[in-house]
Amino acid sequence: MPRSILLGRAPGPGEPLWLPEDRWWALALLELEAGNCRDCGHPLAETTAAEHEFGWDASVVRCHACAAGARRVGAMQEDGTRPEGLQVSIYRRENRP
Repeated sequence: MPRSILLGRAPGPGEPLWLPEDRWWALALLELEAGNCRDCGHPLAETTAAEHEFGWDASVVRCHACAAGARRVGAMQEDGTRPEGLQVSIYRRENRP
């Protein structure tokens, strides 16, 4: 979504969806994100520096929705189902389709 629309701009008929400033912001975001670790999201310039080797800590939380999906796939694998291509849809029990 263009930044200007996110900030409230409503383009009228014939007006462009993306303004030059929107493109600039999008490219700046891509450049910023390119310098981040794909796993943790922190800047690679910091996370790969030798002097920061022990400068990080981590906390762990369990997403119970993801755990339910992993249990379902694990049960299928135990029954001989191959996991390649499986797509897991996770839903609240009271909202089951």
